[in-house]
Amino acid sequence: MLNKNLYLILIISFVFGISFWIGLNVNLLPDEASLNAPIYDELFKILFIIGLIIFIGMTLAVVYSLFKFRKKNNQTGDGIALEGNLSLEIIWTVIPSIVVLIIGLYSYNIYDRIGGMKQLNHNHEMMSSNSEKIWAGISQTSDNEITKNNLSVEVSAMQFAFLFNYPKGNFISGELHVPVDHKVSMKMESKDVIHAFWVPEFRIKQDIIPGQPTVLNFTPTKVGKYPIICAELCGPYHGGMRASIIVQKESEYEEWFKQNKKMEVNV
Repeated sequence: MLNKNLYLILIISFVFGISFWIGLNVNLLPDEASLNAPIYDELFKILFIIGLIIFIGMTLAVVYSLFKFRKKNNQTGDGIALEGNLSLEIIWTVIPSIVVLIIGLYSYNIYDRIGGMKQLNHNHEMMSSNSEKIWAGISQTSDNEITKNNLSVEVSAMQFAFLFNYPKGNFISGELHVPVDHKVSMKMESKDVIHAFWVPEFRIKQDIIPGQPTVLNFTPTKVGKYPIICAELCGPYHGGMRASIIVQKESEYEEWFKQNKKMEVNV
């Protein structure tokens, strides 16, 4: 009996060990290019490790059962019928329940850390005025901080393109240019159907809904060019609805901004 328990402990240790090693060392995700990315990747690794434990454990159990309970050469029937096992039923009910609860609480914590639980348009003066109410989004800062410190961009989604309006420069661009290590605050609205703004390298995705403006805040951390993909089926050319986000050094961004902004004309 002791040997069986020892073997069981060794097998469980092996399953957990190999699952944690693979989960922590094998990176299946794109490069991390925003402050949100490392936070999101924490959750991905935990879910991936749990999935590996279940997959490897169940595979070993099935292989063991194939040999342990295979039909004997002289066996003519189905074998002895097995009655319910209360202990086993409790185990396979309690353990998954605990795992699901932990995943739920941890997911909530991750969503809160990336700004998903921050209130939007919580200023009472804004709510009592005729200003537009923001419906939902990811907000890393408060409304006042967005106004003072962030680069503000207005995003319009339509079949089948994204347009980016820079209010301070009074111009529209087909590409989203942002300075590295600066917070970007985007107010997004759809001109027709539901779209979605998704940048895999930033680990951000937000639906863009007609008649219900949404916001999305992020801070890019790596210079480069990254794809913007519509992740919501929006029509026959949905697959071609793409744009690019260009993350530049601050000096390069300022130069691009000066070249594109409209000159003020004094009358």
